[in-house]
Parts: sequence; structure tokens; C-alpha cells
Amino acid sequence: MSAEDQTVQIMEAHYREIITLLGEDVNREGLVRTPERAAKAMHFLTRGYRQSLDELVNEAVFTSDTDELVMVRNIEMYSLCEHHMLPFIGKCHVAYLPDGKVLGLSKIARIVDLFARRLQIQEVLTRQIAETVQQAIQGRGVGVVIEAQHMCMMMRGVEKQNSVMTTSCMLGSFRTQPQTRNEFLGLIK
Repeated sequence: MSAEDQTVQIMEAHYREIITLLGEDVNREGLVRTPERAAKAMHFLTRGYRQSLDELVNEAVFTSDTDELVMVRNIEMYSLCEHHMLPFIGKCHVAYLPDGKVLGLSKIARIVDLFARRLQIQEVLTRQIAETVQQAIQGRGVGVVIEAQHMCMMMRGVEKQNSVMTTSCMLGSFRTQPQTRNEFLGLIK
């Protein structure tokens, strides 16, 4: 049995205990396989802990004389808040100004997933994505904006159904040059 299979099996036992503590019968027809399914789902939803940035980028940084804004909008994003382990769901917009190197398009979405698929807070997630893109391409600047709805605020607590949290991280010229920042923010709309 692999280490990952062992981890899922241990998580399954804990889910069985949690369901029992909630007052449910884990032997009830609808719940018999729920501990296994929940463990596999949590393992999948947190796969960012088991991914390597080097393997993910995997030689997808290319030489280019492009010096104009590169942007990927509306990257769908799913994460779990580290405070309640409830989902937050939204979209991420990533832009950068290259300086001799560009990053393969799909790698930007994969970087978003690498960090989103961990227990997170949105503010840190935004910064991690920006710093990682900057580290990969050493560009003149990077901008990241995330807009997300948080189930911990919608399903419990204040129960505000239409609230959206927006965070941004601006590095390099996105921070120092209002024109660059405004171009990026204008393209998001």
C-alpha cells in the first residue's frame, strides 16, 4: 500500500469518527462509503501540498522579446479556508510584464491551483501566486487579483449570501507605475 493510500485510509477512519460524533449512523445506507469518499475528496482538494513548483513549471519558461502586458483572466479557483475548512470559490486574474521571458499559458493556471489546493486565506494565496510568477519569469512586474465568495461567511456566521472578497498583489511596475496597474485593472472589467 502506497503512502498516499495509507494517508487516505487514516483520514477515512477519522471521518468515520466525526460522522459518528455528529450523531449519525455510519452504517446507514447513504453513509456507508461516505468516510472513504470524504477522505478521497479532501486528499484531492489539498493536492497542492504534494505538488512541486519545479515539476509544475517544467521548462515552460520561454525566451521572448515581448515586452507588453500578458494577462490571463477568469481562472476559476477553488480553495479551503484555513479557519473553517469550508470552500471559497472565485476567479483569479494574473498579469505580468515580461523582461525576456514568458511563462507557458497553462502554467499560470497550474500555479493558481498549486496554492489554492491548500488550506488558505485569500490574502496569502494572492501574494503567493504573484511572487511565484515573478520568481519564474523575473519580469518587470506582476499583478494578481482574486475575487471569491467564502462559504464560511455565506453558510455560517453572518450568512451574507452576496458578499465577494477581492484581494490584489502588485509587484514591480504594477506597484510603482499607476499606468501599468490601471491598464491591468481596466482589462479585468
